[in-house]
Amino acid sequence: MWNISELVVAFILSVTTALLVTPLISRLAFKLNAVDKPDNNRKSHNGEKPSMGGLAIFIGVAVGFVYLQPGDQHMTAIIIGALIMIITGMLDDIFNIKPLYKLLGQTTAATVVVASGLVIEKLTIPFMGQVYIDNFGIILTILWIVAASNAINLIDGLDGLAAGVSAIGLVSILIMGIMDARLVVVALAIILVGSCIGFLFHNFYPAKIFMGDTGALFLGYSIAIISMLGLFKNVAFFSFIVPIIVIAVPVFDTVLAIIRRAINKQGIATADRNHIHYQLIKMGYSHRTAVLIIYGFSAFFGSMAIVFNSTRLLTSLVIFGFIILGIQLIAEIAGVTSSKKQPLLDSMRKLVGISKVNKLK
Repeated sequence: MWNISELVVAFILSVTTALLVTPLISRLAFKLNAVDKPDNNRKSHNGEKPSMGGLAIFIGVAVGFVYLQPGDQHMTAIIIGALIMIITGMLDDIFNIKPLYKLLGQTTAATVVVASGLVIEKLTIPFMGQVYIDNFGIILTILWIVAASNAINLIDGLDGLAAGVSAIGLVSILIMGIMDARLVVVALAIILVGSCIGFLFHNFYPAKIFMGDTGALFLGYSIAIISMLGLFKNVAFFSFIVPIIVIAVPVFDTVLAIIRRAINKQGIATADRNHIHYQLIKMGYSHRTAVLIIYGFSAFFGSMAIVFNSTRLLTSLVIFGFIILGIQLIAEIAGVTSSKKQPLLDSMRKLVGISKVNKLK
């Protein structure tokens, strides 16, 4: 068992390492041609920017991990899966590989974890208690790891967005890990948060480097794994949706993107500028403000997850109502509601005394 000082040291090591290593990774990215070029259809940054910054996040986590050395029977498989995700992300950042190959890498990483025995075995469902899902748990585990990885990847569209949202989600998991005395969860969460913060010094608007698929896949994978080590094993009511609530913004943005592309008869992997972060910019918000708004959404959902995770059924139902309102607001901002009316968004505009969102910069 670690004391608080050891956790603080691990956090500082991760922050410092990511902070110092990121400029080195930036140079390496240019040498390997792992750069993000401007694209009028999707990307609005000027000039080529180094990608593959997620490698710095990984190195920061690795340093903190070596210091704490958290133990778990599945840790070897978890590390192998993380390396597969990192390699997959790096290959995409350098060579822009096909989506099918990326999916293969993600699935391989998830399969390694499943083979070690780390599987979602049961869900806690209201009025039914714990339900064991047997072999379906294998499929659900693979889907959860792949889905979380892609969710973080898809929201990585503005400077500092994916790293910040991931850090906020991980802080929520950290708090729940402390409340439930899950030491492995606490250790992994705190070094991941530290590494994200260190990287954000270089990645927040205006970004000097992007995390690329290297970082997005690694962070999504890490969040999925930590939730399996802790949150899915909680016996509280509604615990089966707590991990989803933690990263609700990227998860529901991904779901809405899939629905939108299906309606428009586009491929699921087709890129567009209709994600929530782009919609906020279209509404008139500055780049920095749009990112901070989504940080606010993430903090809201993270807080709801913490409360949700430790309450009884009646309180959970009330919290669930607030979560539904949050999801509705995201849907209205993303412009996928069934009509042009946006009751929640219009109400918020009136609440803050503005008639049009685009007046606020």
